Amino acid sequence: MQQIERLRALGLFDSRVPRYTSYPTAPVFSAATDNAFQARALASLDPAVPVSVYIHIPFCERLCWFCACRTQGTQTLNPVENYIATVEQELALLAETVPAGLRMGRLHWGGGTPTILPPALIHRLAKAVKAAIPPADDWEFSVEIDPTLVDRDKIAALSAEGMNRASIGIQDFDPEVQAAIGRTQPYEVTAACVADLRAAGIRSLNTDLVYGLPHQDAARIADTVDKVLSLRPDRVALFGYAHVPWVAKRQKLIDEAALPGDEERFALAEIAADGFRSAGFSPIGIDHFALPGDGLEQALQTGHLRRNFQGYTDDHCPTLIGVGASSISRFADGYVQNAPATAAYVQRIEAGEFSGTRGHELTQMDRLRGRAIEMLMCDFVLDRKELASRFGALAAQLNSDIAEVAETYGDLVTLDEDSLCILPAGRPLTRIIASVFDAHKPDGVRYSQAS
Repeated sequence: MQQIERLRALGLFDSRVPRYTSYPTAPVFSAATDNAFQARALASLDPAVPVSVYIHIPFCERLCWFCACRTQGTQTLNPVENYIATVEQELALLAETVPAGLRMGRLHWGGGTPTILPPALIHRLAKAVKAAIPPADDWEFSVEIDPTLVDRDKIAALSAEGMNRASIGIQDFDPEVQAAIGRTQPYEVTAACVADLRAAGIRSLNTDLVYGLPHQDAARIADTVDKVLSLRPDRVALFGYAHVPWVAKRQKLIDEAALPGDEERFALAEIAADGFRSAGFSPIGIDHFALPGDGLEQALQTGHLRRNFQGYTDDHCPTLIGVGASSISRFADGYVQNAPATAAYVQRIEAGEFSGTRGHELTQMDRLRGRAIEMLMCDFVLDRKELASRFGALAAQLNSDIAEVAETYGDLVTLDEDSLCILPAGRPLTRIIASVFDAHKPDGVRYSQAS
């Protein structure tokens, strides 16, 4: 209880801060960085260095109430087919722009619900992606799978196109919790999907869970963890529910009175984390877990763990090319986001131009602060020697922030001339501590709860 009160006093339950899947974060992006920057960045890529590609499929047959992603509901395939035709046009434009010989090291299909695509559209989209940027020999192809909207034919099509990692959204297996968030997904349906994936040769499996949902309690989340473990995933993401109804209007359908309180929410996260640790999973950063030998766990051990828009990653590709409405690309010189609204995205692409509408060109100070934040988020250690080696005298600009953290958080951190380290007792505060190094804090932006 004393520890909880100390964390409360330091802002754990009151602070709203970014998740830092990028730096600067998306609310900082502006229209000053648009598709002109996007085209230049694509044309100047080094063909010898593989890139990651993200394809956004924004359609869902059902709109889960807890979700804050950019999605749209549909009961027919017509808008999906039209959208894929536009994505093919974007990919053709991409192929004309990037240097010859460029290869794809990673491919991820996210959403929305990528498995809304029937087999014919799966093959058609995969063909277009590979034609634009052929895969490297050791590429990884991952797809977000909705067990309620996939069948063996879709899985066979994805496997035939090279999918070797499946990501299954679960959130919680309790029927009352599922009803409260508008997502009915029985355990039996999910287990059958996993069996079909494994039968198709897909051996790498990660699952997403969410704590802080309405009607969750200790027994329910422990039961969900047990059921997840029975599926034998090799990595798990455990996200805190971000209740942001001012951003995601559908969240107004969730009964706020049924949401767990601050201390209960914190306890739910601890119960789930203890369950995965006890089962042999290694904690990865603030909210992921991986089995020994998994790529994430190896990246943690070797110091190569990174953050991107999907969370923690072992992806070594320095460039991420986002394709589709609202997708964000990451280049050496900055970020650019495609038009968020599908109609605006389609209009830009059909006009024969890239659809980037907002972004941010990085300064050297951005790179310094971004790397410092990533160090804390990934390893809980800000390596002052590495920053000095990479950024020279500029690294000294962080000294006042480092001193502020040391003074504010006391024995929850350690500080010496080589590093600033967040100790285990202080790690629930990691996002808040990282925010001290954030020089971009736009007025009027409300981020998700820190706990």
